[in-house]
Amino acid sequence: MKIYFEEICKKLKKEIKIEDILIVDNSHKHRGHKFFSSEKFHLHLKIRSLYLNSLSRVNAQKLIMKILRNDLKTRIHALEISIEK
Repeated sequence: MKIYFEEICKKLKKEIKIEDILIVDNSHKHRGHKFFSSEKFHLHLKIRSLYLNSLSRVNAQKLIMKILRNDLKTRIHALEISIEK
């Protein structure tokens, strides 16, 4: 899991200037949900990025989702994104 989260950080940092990123795994909170799968993660990305702050919130989130599009199909079930100043 730690290695996978490092991969996510590398993908994002390759495309976006990011000062800091924290990935919180909230998968345990969703165990009883109908479509829960232990193969997929419920993640919260907490990102500090001057570049992303210069974009609208929608465009910043679209960019992140575009970079992680394959992961969203295969390994991430839910993604919460917080862009901090």
